[in-house]
Amino acid sequence: MKMTSKTSKRHPRVIRTLPTLKRAIAELRARRGTIALVPTMGALHAGHFSLLRIAQARADRVIVSIFVNPTQFAPNEDLGAYPRTWSADLAALAEHNADLVWAPSVETMYPKDFATHIVPEGPAKAGLEDAFRPHFFVGVATVVAKLLIQCEPDFALFGEKDFQQLKVVTRLARDLGLKTRIVAAPIVREADGLALSSRNRFLTPDERATAPALYSVLKGCAERIAAGGPIEAVLDDGRSAITRSGFALDYFEARNAETLAPLAAAAAMGEPIRLLVAARIGRTRLIDNVGV
Repeated sequence: MKMTSKTSKRHPRVIRTLPTLKRAIAELRARRGTIALVPTMGALHAGHFSLLRIAQARADRVIVSIFVNPTQFAPNEDLGAYPRTWSADLAALAEHNADLVWAPSVETMYPKDFATHIVPEGPAKAGLEDAFRPHFFVGVATVVAKLLIQCEPDFALFGEKDFQQLKVVTRLARDLGLKTRIVAAPIVREADGLALSSRNRFLTPDERATAPALYSVLKGCAERIAAGGPIEAVLDDGRSAITRSGFALDYFEARNAETLAPLAAAAAMGEPIRLLVAARIGRTRLIDNVGV
């Protein structure tokens, strides 16, 4: 429960240096306050604000981090093209009553002599995102570990849209013995089913009209598998449908929903199943997933 109600709209406090962040956290802890962290790379949308609302229900104060993490971009990926909407983000966080924004510089997060990276395995080596972006989870694990250490949250909120990332971060916190509880938040979708993403703004009008087909196929395949349909045949049909819709498919897989390991034969052991997809339409790469 919140220690105080917040009815007035005000800009959250923006902190950019580690000493100031540590003082702010110490002041809160002195009042026995609890902290939730919502890590973001900015370009905020309704999915982020859903995370914020869940965080506000769990903790006395919420920190939203805004940091475009360069270490999770490969040389062939355009870090400079990632959307940066600082003024709009800050105004939206004021509207949603965020308490504090942690917005460090690249130099603060990665000083020139920075030499330590976390190399995750387990769900980070599942042959999904890691097969197409082999650099990605080293960058994610390293920056998330730094954010959790810096902000000392009791809770950290991660959306299920980035399902493999969620599993990697959950394992990271467990394996490193961090006090933070990783909280999963449901995917937020547009009315037509498209999962919210900062990258959706790059879709052309025609691509945006086609994009919901990805979720439609996922949902249909999940229903067929839940009804007892043969998994590999259903996946093959789904892959064909995605390609026919105009996507270039990276992967469409059924995996154990906890470990992301390949399923046992025909899921004979009653495993929890998650369907995961990544596909490109035009210049935009979309990912999505559903439970079965």
